[in-house]
Amino acid sequence: MDNLLNRITLNPDICHGKPTIRNMRYPVEMILDLLSSGMTFQDIIDDYPAIEFDDIKACLAFASRLTRVKSIQKVVA
Repeated sequence: MDNLLNRITLNPDICHGKPTIRNMRYPVEMILDLLSSGMTFQDIIDDYPAIEFDDIKACLAFASRLTRVKSIQKVVA
């Protein structure tokens, strides 16, 4: 999984420092949104040819790591 996570980059000069795929202007959140809308890996690759299969897997691995917290507390605004 660590090899996959190396594909996710944080660069303050790209997409305002959001996590992106390989320093390209493809934010992780966009890929996750596309997957949650029902697009398949192949659909995404067809629409964005610069993205590779492992890039999408890296986005999922990154999101999985973000959910590894000991507790979540409700925030009331």
